[in-house]
Amino acid sequence: MPGQSIFRSLEPLLEQVSKPIQYVGGELNSTVKPWDVGAEHTVRWALMYPDAYEVGVPNQGVMILYEVLNERADALAERTYAVWPDLEALMREHQVPQFTVDAHRPVGDFDLFGLSFSTELGYTNMLTALDLAGIPLHAVDRDESHPIVVAGGHAAFNPETIADFIDAAVVGDGEEAVLAITDIVAAWKHEGMPGGRQEILLRLARTGGVYVPQFYDVSYLPDGRIQRIAPNPAFPQVPWRVAKHTVMDLDAWPYPKQPLVPLAESVHERMSVEIFRGCTRGCRFCQAGMITRPVRERSITGIGEMVERGLAATGFEEVGLLSLSSADHTEIASVAKGLADRYEGTNTGLSLPSTRVDAFNIDLANELTRNGRRSGLTFAPEGGSERIRKVINKMVTEDDLIRTVAAAYGAGWRQVKLYFMCGLPTETDEDVLQIAELAKRVIDTGREVSGRRDIRCTVSIGGFVPKPHTPFQWAAQLGADETDARLDKLRQAIRSDRRYGSAIGFRYHDGKPGIVEGLLSRGDRRVGRVIEAVWRDGARFDGWSEHFSYDRWMAAAERELSAFGVDVAWYTTREREEAEVLPWDHIDSGLDKEWLWQDWLDSLDETEVEDCRWTPCFDCGVCPQMGTQIEIGPTGKTLLPLTVLGSGRERMTAAP
Repeated sequence: MPGQSIFRSLEPLLEQVSKPIQYVGGELNSTVKPWDVGAEHTVRWALMYPDAYEVGVPNQGVMILYEVLNERADALAERTYAVWPDLEALMREHQVPQFTVDAHRPVGDFDLFGLSFSTELGYTNMLTALDLAGIPLHAVDRDESHPIVVAGGHAAFNPETIADFIDAAVVGDGEEAVLAITDIVAAWKHEGMPGGRQEILLRLARTGGVYVPQFYDVSYLPDGRIQRIAPNPAFPQVPWRVAKHTVMDLDAWPYPKQPLVPLAESVHERMSVEIFRGCTRGCRFCQAGMITRPVRERSITGIGEMVERGLAATGFEEVGLLSLSSADHTEIASVAKGLADRYEGTNTGLSLPSTRVDAFNIDLANELTRNGRRSGLTFAPEGGSERIRKVINKMVTEDDLIRTVAAAYGAGWRQVKLYFMCGLPTETDEDVLQIAELAKRVIDTGREVSGRRDIRCTVSIGGFVPKPHTPFQWAAQLGADETDARLDKLRQAIRSDRRYGSAIGFRYHDGKPGIVEGLLSRGDRRVGRVIEAVWRDGARFDGWSEHFSYDRWMAAAERELSAFGVDVAWYTTREREEAEVLPWDHIDSGLDKEWLWQDWLDSLDETEVEDCRWTPCFDCGVCPQMGTQIEIGPTGKTLLPLTVLGSGRERMTAAP
């Protein structure tokens, strides 16, 4: 019978693997529904974050979709995560399939298998899950007995590299999209599943909001570039472009209402609330900021209500106020003060992700730490020199940074972390070496304003990877050897001056994982052969340094791409021209390609562009094409202290 638990077969294996608790389920606020849910035509989703449980379980995207779907009377959703290689080997030996952690049901029994990719390095874990689930790797080999495999998340904005393995891709916000897909699948099941698998995929594709790769043909030019991506003539009703989904009015979507509390240790031990979605700062390297436009703020009262309900449902003692740039919320000062007032004396701390240098102030920082632990502060100048920051449109000067860290050190902080990138377009050795001078100036400033010697600054460096739907989608990526050489010079520059000794920490990733990420992020369908080959050669958990093998990827790429006359460098370190058809051009993020090209030219001219929240529109194209608009405050409301009686909503009123 479909939907039966396989836990009896799984349980004896768990005593033989590391961290067995990650596979047992039963987390606080998890949901297990009857297989038939009491509805005649139940639609069943298996949702996967394709990484280890400890990384996947706190993921907000999966958690939100899990709750949204389970609120429906005619649907159920369960979660599955990547299993570590030790359990994978035992599952293969004992023929135990990929399972959900909620009711330990086989993933292959579900109607839909949804995967959320925040990074392309999770692709090999997807293939492991498909294979363990008994789902054919290639979409063309599946029939009505197999789930519909749907990809989402930021990496889905270029679904071409995994086009062979997925049935469909959804780009943008998922809340309304999964409900619409559920409606379509429910109707098809109610009708007796006419036309089989191809019919349901065609119904999804016709909506214009679901990309089904098998209905599109790709042709190539003799030099390897794409000539055209177009609907197959046999399916004229399929749209030429597939649009992203955008949820407006975040207050109408206050999810998760009952956040999951993991049984095992996870990477984020906190309850999180997304305070706004989208960013229009215009950082040219940032795919997340570009593809999530426009900015949509959650109201101060909506935030307060979610925090109150989430804390009551979880017992966490830290609340993360999440967004791409949380200090940019128009009412962040009131949000921080209101929440700090409300939870004073409760040991409930507030936290922000890395803060923009020009958005930080001591009043905000003090409110965030009033009830919690004063930890280090993280700022992201991104570029070492002012010149390179103009190139990437990160409008922060060196003096801005020094003023900010002076305020922090002067107010009692002892440590800051600075995040930079290496390999940005037009970057030189000198641009990167400026990071060392900046870090030394930060230490000098901290020692001066605090009068102390125990001041620390950690410099963290990440390799730049050009991403689709950004002005840098045409840029050449810096090679792995060049990246490593540049970082080695920086390390020597930091270590060469004994006056700073251990005051400056230095953390970096070598250039090799970035090259693989670059291959996958800007690849086309031909790269799917590389993914499959490297997976068959043993690749798993490529986002983990201890599992990643650059040599394995390069060997597979050389074998699989040579027949097409292209190689890894062709996809990564080659600069594209304006007229080139890019593999993701048929995925509509709302951004005009002409606007992106002009912004690319502006970057080469070191021309900065303001944030359109506070200036006239720059015609990026998103709002008119997507039928959306910027939604920001102020609301004029405030958070009142909690009382014993009344609901959260009743305790929140407009300010007099």
